[in-house]
Amino acid sequence: MKTSVALCTYNGEKYLKYQLDSILNQTVQIDEIIICDDGSTDSTISILNSYQEQYPGIFKIYTNENNLRSVKNFEKAISLCNNEFIFLSDQDDIWVDHKVKVHLDYFENHQNINVIATNGYCITDSGERKEMYSFWDLPTIAKSTDKNFSIKETLSKVTNIATGASMSLRKSFLKEIMPIPDSEGLHHDEWIAFIAAQKDSFVMLDEKLFYYRIHKHQQIGGVFFDKDDRSLVFLKRTFGLIQDFKGLSKYIKRLTSSYKKNQLYLESQPHHHEIIKTNMNEIEKIYAEKVKLIKTEYPVRSQILFILDIFKNKRRF
Repeated sequence: MKTSVALCTYNGEKYLKYQLDSILNQTVQIDEIIICDDGSTDSTISILNSYQEQYPGIFKIYTNENNLRSVKNFEKAISLCNNEFIFLSDQDDIWVDHKVKVHLDYFENHQNINVIATNGYCITDSGERKEMYSFWDLPTIAKSTDKNFSIKETLSKVTNIATGASMSLRKSFLKEIMPIPDSEGLHHDEWIAFIAAQKDSFVMLDEKLFYYRIHKHQQIGGVFFDKDDRSLVFLKRTFGLIQDFKGLSKYIKRLTSSYKKNQLYLESQPHHHEIIKTNMNEIEKIYAEKVKLIKTEYPVRSQILFILDIFKNKRRF
């Protein structure tokens, strides 16, 4: 089972060595590391070159002539991977030493799965581990509430909870996801997870297999929340596990945002037209149900809410 890593760098000198070392020190050795640098001006390239000198058969470094930004840089890195299983990697995280083995074992035992994402630990700028809630805890949280929870419905209709830094996929699945949509507000990992979920070939493992670093220079944040009752209620409301006024309001807002992203997908991905259109129709039905429910249960408050939304356009398609 040959493996590749698609790693994108941009001014990552501060944390890059930790990530590279964790990839190289896996219990199952990685066969190829494809790195696409997006025009770093710090010592990132120098660091990469030193690793390439030590591991010439593993490292392949590409420097972009123009800054591609995250989505298209990952698209490039993924497309350059040669092996059967591709692991996505950020430049500032750390992998648990048996991450690759767990992913490969799961792929081997579940031939219908094309994309895997996992849970992860939170670490600070200095590498200190913090106990936090995250979006990745959602499946476990849902089980504790005795609510029916579908990862497919969540990824398709509510929001993305699969992070690229935790993700691996079969190379054979690239034909389904390329090209990756690159509109404002869209991300490569949510597109990969969305299509895999629509194809019933996505799984999210609860095991924590990487350390996700939070720091002031990261591109995407908002993954972690204080581990207290307030955050737990927030997460339950956000994903429809609590359907009080705030919960319904948050859930309707998420449906609206997801619908708008599906519209962008529809514009840029004609080969998935039927899948996306069907999903949008299903979002419309759920939206109508939730709007009817909130208006029935909370008539005065919901009327005020939707009047305000006329100006903010948060909960309207």
